[in-house]
Amino acid sequence: MTDTMTHERQDLITSLEQINQRLLWLSSWTIHNANHIREKRDGLKVGGHQASCASMTAIMAALYFHALGPNDKVSVKPHAGPVLHAIHYLLDQQTRETLEKYRGLGGAQSYPSRTKDKIPVDFSTGSVGLGVAVTAFTSLVQDYLIAHGQVQPENAGRMIALMGDAELDEGNIYECLIEGYKHDLRNCWWVVDYNRQSLDSTTAERMFRRFDDIFETCGWRVITLKHGRLQRELFAKPGGRAFEQWIDTCSNADFAVLTYQGGAAWRTRLIADIGGKRGVRALIDGMDDETLAKVMTNLGGHCLESLVEAFDSAQDERPTMFIAYTVKGHGLPLAGHKDNHSGMMSPTQMETFRARQNVPHGAEWDKWAGLGDNQAKALQDFVTHSPIGRKQQAAAAPTIPVPEIPAPAGAESTQAAFGRVMHDLAKSSTELADRLVTTAPDVTQTTNLGAFVNQRGLFRRQECDDVFLRAKIPSTQKWLQHAAGQHIELGIAENNFFLLLTSLGLSAGHFGTRLIPVGTVYDPFIARGLDALNYGCYSDSRFLLVGTPSGITLAAEGGAHQSINTPLIGMGQPGLASYEPAYADEVALMMAHAFDWMQRPDGSSVYLRLSTRSIDQEPRADTTWQSGALAGGYWLREPAPGATAAIVFTGVVAPEALEAWTALADDLPGIGLLNVTSPDLLHRGWSTRTSARWTNDTPTPSHIETLLSPLAPHAGLITVLDGSPAALSWLGGVRGQRVIPLGTDRFGQTGNLFDLYKTYRLDAEAIIDAAAELFL
Repeated sequence: MTDTMTHERQDLITSLEQINQRLLWLSSWTIHNANHIREKRDGLKVGGHQASCASMTAIMAALYFHALGPNDKVSVKPHAGPVLHAIHYLLDQQTRETLEKYRGLGGAQSYPSRTKDKIPVDFSTGSVGLGVAVTAFTSLVQDYLIAHGQVQPENAGRMIALMGDAELDEGNIYECLIEGYKHDLRNCWWVVDYNRQSLDSTTAERMFRRFDDIFETCGWRVITLKHGRLQRELFAKPGGRAFEQWIDTCSNADFAVLTYQGGAAWRTRLIADIGGKRGVRALIDGMDDETLAKVMTNLGGHCLESLVEAFDSAQDERPTMFIAYTVKGHGLPLAGHKDNHSGMMSPTQMETFRARQNVPHGAEWDKWAGLGDNQAKALQDFVTHSPIGRKQQAAAAPTIPVPEIPAPAGAESTQAAFGRVMHDLAKSSTELADRLVTTAPDVTQTTNLGAFVNQRGLFRRQECDDVFLRAKIPSTQKWLQHAAGQHIELGIAENNFFLLLTSLGLSAGHFGTRLIPVGTVYDPFIARGLDALNYGCYSDSRFLLVGTPSGITLAAEGGAHQSINTPLIGMGQPGLASYEPAYADEVALMMAHAFDWMQRPDGSSVYLRLSTRSIDQEPRADTTWQSGALAGGYWLREPAPGATAAIVFTGVVAPEALEAWTALADDLPGIGLLNVTSPDLLHRGWSTRTSARWTNDTPTPSHIETLLSPLAPHAGLITVLDGSPAALSWLGGVRGQRVIPLGTDRFGQTGNLFDLYKTYRLDAEAIIDAAAELFL
């Protein structure tokens, strides 16, 4: 290394060290202000994680202001959110007003959020571990876009996750790791803040020694940053080897206690343990307490030289895990204390910290407080011209036109109708067809995606030979695997499935090019990935989720495969519009609507709950029913004005509802038959209507109020669906009408369809009996 290069590197390290101190101060002060200075009207603790921020500041300084490339994307450890806000504050992308409202209404979010924060956020924070795994799937999406010519190879970026070591306890991390290995994951970094403290205690030691093996077995490079420059310099001196051995064998708990107690405690313990070894005592005696404590806690994750060197050493495509040893609360009076996770500095401690940071009173929010004008200007120039300072957000992705989608004809299940629509699209030459990308957790065939894959192929970066095809063995699966394929096959792990859908559905925001993701899953197993589904919706990702088959209608499969509460999930999940069609033409209509709705700024993801039961289709005289179907419901049989009863059904029980309506028509003249295609949209519209008086909106009748208006005020409703009866029983509250709810509220048995419908009272006889009960 030349003298010039050495000087340039030293200037870089000096600038990063100063930025590190600014991030430490600003993140700590933001949390302190929210808890000790800002007025608290409710008297409750605001919270924050000063110690968790402190262990990450050097890592984030080195990453954001040195290593980050123009197309790299970062998922930030949940509890390091204030550090991210501080970074963008230095970049003039965050305001003081927003920081002063941290964790308050309209202020900086507790955890980074794509939809709620005003700063650029690549990945929202979800439950721990989800923000880590999503980076691997976003890397896979980038590979897909490169293979399909929508992203140029030279514009590829790294997908980076900053994670706490406790997140490695999350099982979805390892599900993701395995899937990444199958797909030859590349361009992915995971940086572990190994501070060895979780919420409740110091972390276990034995397991962490195995993580190297686990990740290396899955093709990752593992770079461990254990010792900082000061420690390495100490180890090189006579007697230094004893220090290295002592640190390497010291328990996590002991290290934490000594860190909190400080230099005098370090001195006493080291003299007792290794003071008799040659050269050790002279080294100890040569340092005052402050210096000794500084050296002993100079771990790799706090050493800017070590971090820069490590990041610079991993410039190829190989996925890399950086294990950065850190001290939780490093640089704060809380450092090392086992209660520091949600603890924070007292006002007295903050004053001491302020003095050490050289921040004058009244200048707490100044970006470069305590620095001279020349130094402040130099740091501002450094920040402005850093990779993150020059980073440009992806341009808005153009909307993809949605062609007319004809409805399948003849008796058919909604699942088969979905498959037929997808097959027809696959055979077309529309832009929509080219932008479709499908996925499923090993249920591609049984959810009727097979025909689409036959036409469009499986995505693989390297083409794979179909040995069965070459051997001329007959098979309905003609799934060629190549870079132009449009189906991404996954193993049986629903968390992976929803995280991939999330990543695909964010392609417009991440890469400036739009994909139309469609994912199929067994409807009962939506619950297995519900946390990841919620994460995707919270991130405002856009995808079409198809849950099929559903309910006890999957008769012979038994309770383990018969979904009950998924209609309630569809109703309760924000960012997800839920439909349950009964007929094939409804499926085609809703899919066309979904492909458009997913692309709208005010749109959302869409969930279709489908069935494998084939039913006769409803003859249509015109298309007037379509607007009602998309709004949540329409009258399959109009009620007479003032009718005293109506049957309300959703989905696959349409034949039973229609049979009961026919049988009751003579006894209850004018009885109506209402097809609720979306309990979700109806309930949402009604809730919006009822809240209008408090939100100063102009109240207008909701769709369900309009639908029910022809009925007599005292009219009774019989509701029926193959799912939780609560999904429809709320309809009685719209106009104060009596409801007899039918549905499934317990785990189903195996059996044939007719026996189960009779046992669980979903058949026409049960509907007729319920009508009789209305008028007892």
